[in-house]
Amino acid sequence: MISYRQHVVSLVAVFLALATGVVLGGGPLSELGRDGSATAADAPGPREERTLAFAEEFAAAAGPRLYAAGLRQRPVALLTAPGVEEETVTGLTAQVEAAGGSVAGRYDLSTELVSGASKTLVDTLGTQLVEQVDRGLVDAGATTYARIGELLGHAVATAGAPEKPGADAETIRQSLLAAELVTATDEEAGLAPLVLLVLGEESEPTVLAGLVSGLASAATGVVVVADSDSGADGDLAQLREDPAAAQVTTVDGVETVLGQVSSVLALVREMDGTGGAYGASGEAGPVPLG
Repeated sequence: MISYRQHVVSLVAVFLALATGVVLGGGPLSELGRDGSATAADAPGPREERTLAFAEEFAAAAGPRLYAAGLRQRPVALLTAPGVEEETVTGLTAQVEAAGGSVAGRYDLSTELVSGASKTLVDTLGTQLVEQVDRGLVDAGATTYARIGELLGHAVATAGAPEKPGADAETIRQSLLAAELVTATDEEAGLAPLVLLVLGEESEPTVLAGLVSGLASAATGVVVVADSDSGADGDLAQLREDPAAAQVTTVDGVETVLGQVSSVLALVREMDGTGGAYGASGEAGPVPLG
């Protein structure tokens, strides 16, 4: 006999696939029946809009049941790239809380960091910090952005239980803030086992891959999320082609409630190091379930 939870899971999967894959025009279903030219007919009609609205409401209502308090006592470090919509951040924060978790601290990455425009600064700072922290904490031989990603990871996250930042974390955090590579809403925030990285405007692919790889080496789990366009042919799509993506879970469609619920389900699964690519353009399916 199918349980109530299994029934909800099946329905959510169906509506996520429909809304993100068809209504939003992403993923492998988006090209069916098209002749290669964009027309007004490609825009969602009233029926599709009602379907999307229903799917959004359904996901919002079903999300807490699916989470099953999976983030209880598990804080999340929230990292945002330039250009992220505040509405998206607010939605993600609300879903983290609905899963029983909390945002330990928010850290905004600077344009200079993600664009690669300040590579000399990043390289010099990384080299200096490796000398200042405990030996072996960071791979001194890592590439510039993998190294700064690892340092950033140790400044905001932990591979163990949540804890207050120690001397090394404080040193790294204050150095990143002073260099204006990162800004923080709470400079004394605790270290979190989970990291949620929200992508925004265009980032340099090698920079993003390095940051993600470095973050993954320092945290219990990392989830990288972005909007539907990014998942189709933007930063997230490029990241998914890089080996660094195998170390994290990725989710596209985060501008929707559907994508936000999927992002938090991914965080829950990351406690076990599951991984995968989810969303309208994700090879693993529209939503991380099971």
